[in-house]
Amino acid sequence: MNWDQLLSLKRYGDTNKRLRKEQNEARLGFEVDYDRIIFSSEFRSLQDKTQVVPLSKTDFVHTRLTHSLEVSVVGRSLGRKVGQLLLQKHPHLETIHGYKMNDFGAIVAAAALAHDIGNPPFGHSGEKAIGAYFKEGEGATFASYLTDKEYQDLCDFEGNANGFKILTESRIGREGGLRLSYATLGAFMKYPKESLPKKPTMHIADKKYGFFQSEKDMFSDVANELGLISRSKEHISFNRHPLAYLVEAADDICYTIIDFEDGINLGLIEEEYALEYLINLVRETINTEKYNQLKSKEDRVSYLRALAIGNLIEEAADVFMKNEDLILSGKFESALLDVCKYKAQIEDIISISIKNVYQSKNVIDKEIAGYEILNQLLITFGKLAINSFKNKLSNYDELLLNTLPETIKLSDNSLYDNLISICLFISKLSDTNAMLLYKKLKGNIA
Repeated sequence: MNWDQLLSLKRYGDTNKRLRKEQNEARLGFEVDYDRIIFSSEFRSLQDKTQVVPLSKTDFVHTRLTHSLEVSVVGRSLGRKVGQLLLQKHPHLETIHGYKMNDFGAIVAAAALAHDIGNPPFGHSGEKAIGAYFKEGEGATFASYLTDKEYQDLCDFEGNANGFKILTESRIGREGGLRLSYATLGAFMKYPKESLPKKPTMHIADKKYGFFQSEKDMFSDVANELGLISRSKEHISFNRHPLAYLVEAADDICYTIIDFEDGINLGLIEEEYALEYLINLVRETINTEKYNQLKSKEDRVSYLRALAIGNLIEEAADVFMKNEDLILSGKFESALLDVCKYKAQIEDIISISIKNVYQSKNVIDKEIAGYEILNQLLITFGKLAINSFKNKLSNYDELLLNTLPETIKLSDNSLYDNLISICLFISKLSDTNAMLLYKKLKGNIA
């Protein structure tokens, strides 16, 4: 792979090549990507979607929206840091093509902003609930109508693939979805493969999958434009865009540190116990005198969090640059933080978060409720999908059709398209709206 192709400004439907040196410096193409994402309705719905604690009434606990904004800020800093170093190493990118350090930051910031845009209600348990409906629930009856890959898309419903659909799906008057630059879409694609074969290798790019069968043509177009390296002759599978490693690192930094911070603020992790683990990350940079002057728990945690994030940004950038050649050749197989010098400290913090936060009674109780809510929504709208396919709509089905947004179209052409559309509809619901729709379907209209 080469940076000349990887930094493509192309957008869906372009007939002429966009050149960086011809860009309007007041409104750069990669910055337009950020604007289009942040003004989208799908991004706004993240304000009421679970990050760690579902349906939390506490102001300081993060939602998917605040998490995404923070990941984007970290990604911007990380992208700029790496961009500065890359331009020193490959000066032709600036002298000939006109790329600047901030271009790298803008690409990573935009992709990081969108990284959770495809996540359904109730966090990762929402993904599992959708998959369980198709693997073990009433949705298993649809398998005979689908190809193996189509069925796997549903059984392992993946927020990353759903996000790619949201960003790129064409509809009347909105061809190409948000029409983001291909460089930003490439950085967004952490798992550039289809759902089968499942985890064919231990390469980080094979951990999950990145697109549904409904978007395979668009996905292939983006990958080929960027010059991503194909990894399979039989299946659609590519090596990652290098900047996807930075998006992943920004996400890993934020959920490691900030989910831990939420646990402290919720009282799920004891402060004195927790602060020791954060201090282990910042021993080389902490100003002990300043730290000892801080009187409140919030200030102490905030100071250590800022230092920890700064240290991890520097470390991730260092690991990236040391391995740039391997990354460009597709031979770097790990997440950046998995091979950094803070790996042990990060693992300690994550293990505490799993035990004290992710597996806390409050979180588990609400995830159980989320499972029930999504399962019932899928049972109801799954029947609508199959009845639309068979062209055998009941009076109740006709009523349900009127509850769907105009952007969701069901037909008798493809059951797979109907089911993916239903999953898309449900995935876009906020936690609260999913709960309200569930209550409405149960006859509670108060």
